[in-house]
Amino acid sequence: MADIQKLEALVTQVRRDILRQVHKVNSGHPGGSLGCAEFFVALFQEIMDRKEGFDMDGLGEDIFFLSNGHISPVFYSVLARSGYFPVEELNTFRLLDSRLQGHPTTHEGLPGVRIASGSLGQGLSVALGAAEAKKLNGCGHKVYSLMGDGELQEGQNWEAIMYAAANHIDNVIATVDLNGQQIDGSTDDVLALGSMRAKFEAFGWIVLDIEKGNDMASVVQGLQEAKNLSGKGKPVCVLMHTIMGNGVDFMMHTHAWHGKAPNDEQLATGLAQNAETLGDY
Repeated sequence: MADIQKLEALVTQVRRDILRQVHKVNSGHPGGSLGCAEFFVALFQEIMDRKEGFDMDGLGEDIFFLSNGHISPVFYSVLARSGYFPVEELNTFRLLDSRLQGHPTTHEGLPGVRIASGSLGQGLSVALGAAEAKKLNGCGHKVYSLMGDGELQEGQNWEAIMYAAANHIDNVIATVDLNGQQIDGSTDDVLALGSMRAKFEAFGWIVLDIEKGNDMASVVQGLQEAKNLSGKGKPVCVLMHTIMGNGVDFMMHTHAWHGKAPNDEQLATGLAQNAETLGDY
């Protein structure tokens, strides 16, 4: 059974990591990163079956693909605090020649990063290819992916969604971060998405909602349910309802912090709202 209190303590530290990374270089994307902290902690600490070390083949373990790569601060924080690379390396975020670029890249060989994800709308397609490869290799493990709601305005996703159901790719679990915000405003104002559940179900997916995507117990329960529903002939979609900027009061519920770093005073305020739990880097 998951130790929810321990997972929540890690989430608090991850929020601190996010704020400190983007503040140091006055660049990055804190809003979506903060909103997905519970998801990443639950996935890497509780849900995924991971093996020791890292290799690009990913055989004998569950693997993950991040599609909305701009939320790299939360990805890097959780990777580091899950043992993929030293936590101190978070100090190099977005610096020249760093392995921790603003959008994840693969050419520097950062453990945990399987694809470059600077361009939106491509992560699900890659995840489906990896899921088919697992089947061909006789590997019974799962493939997880995360995409933002705004990137579902791009057509490639819907080709992939149709392909997955048509080919019964039932070892993939695709999560959509439904925070209703994107860089230019709310998703309803930019290009309304309608009912995501109705769309995915019409395309032949199993769909479940995590209504409280920033509540750790709900996220763990929802992802475990998704894992239990996989392998039944259909791909699984998790619609995760989150709050952009969650955990830092002045960043919440607005697209304004999609891609803006806090100043010194704002950093201090955000850190004060998230007391250090595991030690800053």
